[in-house]
Amino acid sequence: MTLVLVLSLISCGEKAGSQEVSTGYRENPPQISQISKQFSEISPPSVIQELRPILEVYQPQVTIVTPLPDEVFQDNKVTASFQVKDLPIFKDPQLQLGPHLHVILDNQPYIPVYDLNQPLAFPDLSPGTHTLRVFASRPWHESFKNEGAYAQTTFHVFTKTDDNNPDPKLPLLTYSRPQSSYGAEPILLDFYLTNAPLHLVGKDNPNDEFSDWRIRCTINGESFIFDRWQAVYLKGFRPGKNWVKLEFLDNQGNPVKNAFNTTVRLIDYQPKGKDTLSRITRGELTADEVRPIVDPNYRLTPTPSVEKTPEIQPKVEKQPIPETEVPKESKTQPEQPKLEIPTAVPSPSLSPTPPEIITPTPESTSLPEKVAPQPTKPRFGGFFNRGAGKVPTPQVTIAPSPSLPPTLPEIIESPAPEIITPTPESTLLPKTTDPDSEKPELTKNTQLQLLR
Repeated sequence: MTLVLVLSLISCGEKAGSQEVSTGYRENPPQISQISKQFSEISPPSVIQELRPILEVYQPQVTIVTPLPDEVFQDNKVTASFQVKDLPIFKDPQLQLGPHLHVILDNQPYIPVYDLNQPLAFPDLSPGTHTLRVFASRPWHESFKNEGAYAQTTFHVFTKTDDNNPDPKLPLLTYSRPQSSYGAEPILLDFYLTNAPLHLVGKDNPNDEFSDWRIRCTINGESFIFDRWQAVYLKGFRPGKNWVKLEFLDNQGNPVKNAFNTTVRLIDYQPKGKDTLSRITRGELTADEVRPIVDPNYRLTPTPSVEKTPEIQPKVEKQPIPETEVPKESKTQPEQPKLEIPTAVPSPSLSPTPPEIITPTPESTSLPEKVAPQPTKPRFGGFFNRGAGKVPTPQVTIAPSPSLPPTLPEIIESPAPEIITPTPESTLLPKTTDPDSEKPELTKNTQLQLLR
């Protein structure tokens, strides 16, 4: 029965024979395991470990619709189309990741396909035989390893050749990762196997030369061996260019001669990459933040929370409106002290005004002629020189010059004569001021007699 089982696995052709770890993932991956002087195997990033169970419910079934097996094209332009069941194929528009297909023509680097509605065109193929290999991949480029996740077809351009035509009876190694550029470590090492027998079954058949197969990995000239079909995360790459080589070995450790079983890729490692995968690897993004790459409907819930944050910011910007009003008030406040300062300065200038108010008081007492000499002080002084020897004149001159208080008693005494003399004074004043001779002296005597 074991022989029948082995023969059935070998004859399965395009189907992948999986081993005891066919799922390609350890339940308890090692934290760190030194596998060579330079490189070590470490656990996958924590975010990937959290997201991976979400996709475990899927068992993708991949089919190549075109080209058909052994189809011959009379043109060097070939278009390929695919069909996938039990796995959503999409790319998150913001994170630029999602479940997709790895499409490999011959042994060239794979082409990612995120849209099954758009056929994949190969515009300039060389004449001869070509092989197309396709398998489903997780958003972080780890292949699904379930039965049916892989498909393969061989076609011809103009004519058939022996190139790019793997033997379906021999194990086949399909290189997947690492490829292209990376911005963080650890870096995924992943591949796909077809026609590789189970190790448990191989032990029961010692005559099978592939029962104890191995995968030899060489990076920058340093080699190590894998005996399991699983994804491996490696650390120890140097910044810049690194080359990676994968080989399928038989029981004796010799490379199996089949198309594509030995593959070399050149990668570019530049730390501090800003792409989503690099940020996931460094732990800068949480599982909730990148969950849309495994669940296309999950992104609908976080979007409103993201939209609310910019709405709060403009509300904060509206607050500066009262701030604009404050400087307006501040501008008016400094203007007020400027007006108060000049008012204090002219205050001494107003002081000479009270002697002018005091000067008319002697007019009400007994000197009506003093009103005319007010505009010029020399006339005011000369007038008192003419009337020297009189008692009231020295009292008037001494009172206004030293200080204001002596004038107050004169104002109190003046109201009594003012009631009697307003009308005659107004008539006599213009007449007495006109003559320049001795007439003003006579008027004084007559006024004194009337007052008495």
